[in-house]
Amino acid sequence: MSAERPTLVDPPIEPMLESCENSKFTLVRVASMRAREINAYWNGLGRGEGAVIPPQVNSKSNKSLTMAFEELSEGKLQMHRMTEEEIQAKEAEAEAKAKAEADELRRAFDDFVEA
Repeated sequence: MSAERPTLVDPPIEPMLESCENSKFTLVRVASMRAREINAYWNGLGRGEGAVIPPQVNSKSNKSLTMAFEELSEGKLQMHRMTEEEIQAKEAEAEAKAKAEADELRRAFDDFVEA
């Protein structure tokens, strides 16, 4: 086996587990979310979609999941678990946005009925 080709143990799992609260489930979830973002970046090239961040590592592999694990092992990808306050603020923001959209639709419907 060639030494240049990455293996299943490269990068090592232990440091990545420490950055994900020693949870294999969290490690897989974080890496899979980032791999989907990397896939979206590659699929969006040429269409002018610039909302997704490109891979942050130079990898010998062309696999998005491997790139995500390499980003984790190099510290370029970090997990952040939302606090209860952050969750409540996000929910309140979503409710306010939904209410504003409903009010806008109600005004547009009233204008249509009056016309």
